[in-house]
Parts: sequence; C-alpha cells; structure tokens
Amino acid sequence: MFETVCSHLNLIEGDYFGLEFQTFSLRSSFYRPKHTVLRFVVKFFPPDHTVLLEELTRYLFALQVRQDLASGRLTCSDPSAALLVSHIIQSEIGDFEETRCRQHLLNTNYIPDQMALMDTIMEFHHKHTGQSPAESDYRLLEVASRLEMYGIRLHPAKDREGTKLSLAVAHGGVLVFQGHNRINDFNWSKIRKLSFKRRRFLVKLRQNVNQDTLEFLMASRDCCKMFWKICVEYHAFFRLFEEPRPKPKPVLFSRGSSFRFRSVLMIFICVCLSFSEVTCALVTLVNGHADDCRAATPSPLISPMLNDTGAIRTDDEEDNRRKNCRTDKAYCIAKELLNTERTYLKDLELITVLFQGVLDKEDCVPEALKTLLTSTYEPLHSHHTHFLQELEERLSLWEGQCNMQVKGEIQRLGDLLLKSVQELKALSAQLEMSSECVFALERACVASCRLECVCREFELQKVCYIPLNVFLLSPLHRLLHYRQILDRLCKHYPPTHTDYSDCKAALDDVCKLEAALRPGLEEIENYQKLLELQKDLIGVEHLAVAGRQLIRLGCLSKLSGKGLQQRMFFLFNGVLLYSTRGITSTNQFTVHRQLPLHGMTIRESEDEWGVPHSFTLMVQQQSLVVAARSESEMEKWMEDLKMAVDMAEESNGPTADLLTASKGVKSSGASEVESEDDHRGSQTSLQCNGNDSANTRHRGNTTAHVCWHRNTSVSKLDFSIATENQLSGNLLRKFKNSNGWQRLWVVFTNFTLFFYKTHEDEYPLASLPLLGYSVTHAGESENIHKDHVFKLHFKSHIYYFRTESEYFFERWMTVIRSATASASRTRYLNRTEPD
Repeated sequence: MFETVCSHLNLIEGDYFGLEFQTFSLRSSFYRPKHTVLRFVVKFFPPDHTVLLEELTRYLFALQVRQDLASGRLTCSDPSAALLVSHIIQSEIGDFEETRCRQHLLNTNYIPDQMALMDTIMEFHHKHTGQSPAESDYRLLEVASRLEMYGIRLHPAKDREGTKLSLAVAHGGVLVFQGHNRINDFNWSKIRKLSFKRRRFLVKLRQNVNQDTLEFLMASRDCCKMFWKICVEYHAFFRLFEEPRPKPKPVLFSRGSSFRFRSVLMIFICVCLSFSEVTCALVTLVNGHADDCRAATPSPLISPMLNDTGAIRTDDEEDNRRKNCRTDKAYCIAKELLNTERTYLKDLELITVLFQGVLDKEDCVPEALKTLLTSTYEPLHSHHTHFLQELEERLSLWEGQCNMQVKGEIQRLGDLLLKSVQELKALSAQLEMSSECVFALERACVASCRLECVCREFELQKVCYIPLNVFLLSPLHRLLHYRQILDRLCKHYPPTHTDYSDCKAALDDVCKLEAALRPGLEEIENYQKLLELQKDLIGVEHLAVAGRQLIRLGCLSKLSGKGLQQRMFFLFNGVLLYSTRGITSTNQFTVHRQLPLHGMTIRESEDEWGVPHSFTLMVQQQSLVVAARSESEMEKWMEDLKMAVDMAEESNGPTADLLTASKGVKSSGASEVESEDDHRGSQTSLQCNGNDSANTRHRGNTTAHVCWHRNTSVSKLDFSIATENQLSGNLLRKFKNSNGWQRLWVVFTNFTLFFYKTHEDEYPLASLPLLGYSVTHAGESENIHKDHVFKLHFKSHIYYFRTESEYFFERWMTVIRSATASASRTRYLNRTEPD
C-alpha cells in the first residue's frame, strides 16, 4: 500500500516517509477496517534539508512542519515561530498585502497563541516579496531544521530514580529530554546495543564510556518495544549502507520479536484495509487540498515520474517497418541525423518564431538587433527546413527498401549531406554572425533593464529548456555534429562504396568550415558560460570580460572551526572564488572570498588534517583547507588548479578585483576568519538588492546549481565535450519497481536528458540532469530480460532505458558517459572518439 501511495503521488524520494498507525491490535483492524486510520507522514528527518532533491519531497516535509507547528509538537521561540508562519503564508497566499494577510491570519490558525504574534508575522511576510511557493518551502525547512525539536518525537520514560524524562531518536543517535530541553544524547558510535525487557529500555554503551548500561522505564512493554523498533529503523536508515537481509523463517509469526525493516504486522494491516477509502484519505492528508498543483510539479534537479496519461506504453510492439533496417549501421547513422535534425530545427524555430515574436512586441528592442537576428537565423531556418524534408523522404524510402530486402540508390546519405554542406558554405556569414548575436543581445540588455527583463522572462518559459544564448549558438554547434556523422559514415563505408565519395567530400568541406569558425566558437562559448555565471553569483562584477576564462566550477568542502562545510568554487584564470548557495528568491550564490592564483601553492593534506581527499591552498601567508568527495574529484581539482597557477605565473599580471565593495565579501588580503553564518549573509546581500529581486529571477537548474545539489564539478573541457555530444531519439524507459516500458522522445544536451512524449511536443515534460549519475549495463540479477538496456543511478534513484538497436545503445552510452564522467585535462587531451 505504501508503494502504491508513493506511485500515486509521483513521489520518488519515498524512503523518508511512512504510513503511521495508532493501534497495536490486529483484531480491530480485521473486524473494523473502516475505523483504522493510516497517516502519511515523514518518518526520517535528515540533518540537512538540502539532501532533499525533489520539490515535491520538500513540499511534503513542509506540510509535516506545518502539522507539527499546529499541534505544538515543534516548539520554538516566538520569533522563530513567527518566521516559520510567515514562510507558510507566503507559500499559501503569495506576496504581502496587509489587509489580505491580516484576514488570512484571523481565519487560519497555524500556531497556538497566533494572535499575539500577528504583527511580527506580518513584518516577516513583508520581506518575502517575490518568493515562490517552492522557495518558501525551502526556507521554511531551512529555519525548521535548525530548531532543537525538529523531527523529534518524544516517548515518555523515567530514569532509575523515577525522574520523568522523554526519549527520542534522531539521525545521530538516541536523545534524552526533560520537558523540551535536551539533557543528554548518545551517538550511534557510542552505543554497543539497544534492547528491551518488558518495560525497561536498555542502552548498552561501549567500554570506553564511564557507564556501561543505561536503563529507562517506559509505560508498557508495547511502548518500549515500539520505541526500540523506531531506533532500529533510524539506525538502519542513517547508518547502514544496505538493508539487512533477514534469514528466512518457516512460519509467519513466532514468539518474541521478529521485527525487520518492514514488519509483517504492517503488511497484514494493509491487506485488511479498504484500499480505495484509505488511498483517498491519504492523498487528502498529503496534499492538503485536492487541487494543489505543486504536488505534481517536477523538480528541475532530479528525474520526473512522468504522468502516464497519453503516454505510449510498449513492450515489443515496435514499428515493424523498421525492423529489417536496425542491423544496417548506415541506416542507423542516417536515423541519428534525422532525429537530431528535428531537434535542431525546433531550436531554430524558438529563435525565429517565438523569441523574435516576443521582441517584435517590445518598444525597448533596438531595430539593429531585430535586423541582426532576422538576417542571421531566418536563412538558416529556411535551409534546414528543406533539408529535413528531404531527409525524411529519403529515410522513408530507405525503410521501405529494407523491408523488401532491395538495395539501390535510395539507401545512401552522402549526396544529401554534400548538397546541404555546400549550401551551408554559402551561409557561412550567417554562421559567423551567430556569435555576434550573443554579444549584441548582451549589450542591448545592459543598456535596457526592460529588455533584460523580457529576455529573463522568456528564458524561464518551458519552451526555453536551456539558456537562451545556447540556442543562439546552436548553428555553430550543429557543424560539429555534422562532422561526427560524416566521420562515422566514412569509417563505415569502404572506399569502393557508391556513397563514400560524397561523404568524404562533404566531410572535407565541413572540416574546413569548422576550422575557420572554431577560434571564434571557443571564445563565444567561454563568454556564454561567464554570462550564465554572472547571473548565478551575488557579490561579483565585471565577470564576463575579454581575457577571462572559466576553468572549473563545482563543490568542495571547506574545513573550518565548525567542521567541513559545503562551498561552491569557481576557478578562473588568475583567480579562485568560493561561495555558498543562499536561500534566495533569485537562486544565486553569494561569494565569500577571492583568492589570487599568482604565488599560490597546492599540496595534499589528508595525513595532516585527517580529512579524506583534502588539500591545502596557500597564498599570501594564508591557507585554505578543502576536501573533495572522492579521490578522482580531488585529482581533477588539483590538476586544474596547478594548470591555472602556471598560467597566472606566466602572465605575471595583477589580478583584477572581481568583488563588489558593497557585499562585505573578502578579497585576497582579508583575514582568514570567515563568518560561518552563511545563510544570514546571503539574506543580507538580498536585502541590499531587494528592489531588484523581481528583475533578477533566474533559472534554478543551471550547471552550477546541479553541481551544488550533486556535490560534483565540471571543467571547461567537460563543457567542450558536452557541446559535441548531443543526441535525440526515442527511448523506452522504466523505473526500478515498475513493470511496463514507457516510450518517450528524449533529447540529450547540456548534461541533461529532456523528456517529451513525441518529437512534435513544444516543450519537455520533465528533465534529468546527469551530473553525479552513473551509467552502466543492466545486470542479469536485475531481471531485465530485454536487449540493449542501460541503467542510470544516483543514490537510490534508478532508471532503466532501452534502445531499438545495438548502434543506438552504444551511442546513448557514449553521450551519457560524457556527462556522468567528468574529464580530467590529461584524459581529455589523450581521448579518441569511438567509431
């Protein structure tokens, strides 16, 4: 039943939740199931709310916080309670309006004694203007997770002297409370064994602790056993890498305790319940009200559970017309060209139809910019429209001849490609001007705040699934894909094949055209990345300037007096920045410090500090100790840092100060002590820019944000590889515990899989960023009895994908590995592309 509820809610991160029941009697459940109440609740509260990757998961946690506040279970100070309620009503009714806010608080009670705090709540609410419901949930959890009683469920007990206490269990161990004050805690590492004997709950500690066994008396044996079960579950969830496998038993029930991670008792109760009634009640409890649309909103940072409505589910009912073609590699290459051309033409239509249509309605757009965009992209759009039509006709005839087992002049591709490339040579001026369009649009946005807002709003629409500037550069990127297609065809065909000469001639022309455009492409791609980072960062200025190069960005843990703390690092030629991701309505990172690379030394320091994968940065008599999540990640950072330091030494020039004077962030000569109240610092920065918050809305799924959530990094070389590795086509997908396969149109670009129902859809239904994921073959033990299946997995998230042929299996594996395995500089320079 629990799994069915999670499926009904499209909930992926279901491990944090459970079904709570308040009866210990099976008999009452058997005979009176309508009176048995199950509640869908948060079962495990992680110490860091940022590990919750999905927006839906955070929303459900926010509902739990609201319930705990209303019931008085989550006790806190008045200011904290007022702040929590202010985030709740921002999520419920939106931006502050005094009359509406006051009336809402009079009608709805969120906390006991709410009337006394009404003015404080309204004062806090006024500061949340522009904050979306999802951001309100995020901030609510940020505040709640710092409270002493967050996630605490008190179980009454007494000590040996009869003093009234309460026991609780959390991620770190067993806690002891007196009233609502924590008086003791026992970390899992200190506990040797937990057990119970009738009403006595026993905590046996390790020998190096003064007292060996602690004893608490609880109300009854059932209460004692229930708390023991909860402790076992918490320990299994937060401390065990895999669920223990119990030995099989021949009988259903036995004397004594036979508790496991999922108890037989729960299964029996679920079987006896009226399924339809309970499911309906549970959904109502979870969603609050049935028409809450946020519960179905896909997260930008983790894979969706797509709604099956209207989707095509299939097993082996593939299109028979293509079956005989699947072993023909030339046909598969042609099919890849067709699929990617469909995506590319839609990208061009986004510029020529949608974006230019928006600009035509605005008075703030310079006529020169409109003319530049029209003269650049409309000729390219017209050319590729005709090319796609010819390609579709050729593939249709090719598939027909495959069925008849007849080979002729139709089964070739080189003549179409040679004709298209020759026409593109005549459009080389338009290809070259696509770079100028990026520069011109940025200059116009700098000159006009209104135009900048127009572009930001357009970029936040569903159709604009990647940054707008990437669409503008797509004609240059398409040349790289043509080169790869032609190179594979030339390697496949023998020189005597009728299609070889056309393919070889087309490849030579594409290589010449690409070589002429490549220097400008490298420059504009770097500029585009700097523009994207400029929107992501608070506290820097003049980032996107001539000569600045992005080398690597990603997460490292900084060692401080409070231990290891996650930071986002940005490595450029000449300077290293680090920041934290504030809980802001603008989805930005707040920069804390700038470190010059000139004179910097880097050394491994795991032995010195006892921190795995750590290294020390020394500059200007100051040191910074950071740790990567793995040895390979540490090696990539150290390799790129040393390369950047060498570049800085060779340039021997002063480092430009990137930090704005008003943000309170540190430059190279600042003291080593850094404020650890990072989120408060982020809020201060926001308050300084509060009037601009509406104008600085930004995409929350940029590469920097994905790196933050996945605790990984990408380099300039990774971006270059990703530009070349793009793919489109149909894939069959299934989830770990589902039965059927779902046929989807999938586009891979910008380190991300975008899911559509068909290639004709206007915008993706959902997306799956692949940074941090691993891709492998599906093993025999996974009972996937199909060919050409690969598996994507990240922590507990597992997805299976199936291709229609061996060729496309290898192609999808190749391009996905380019996103899931970050390249080191040495490996990139030595890499060779597979045939």
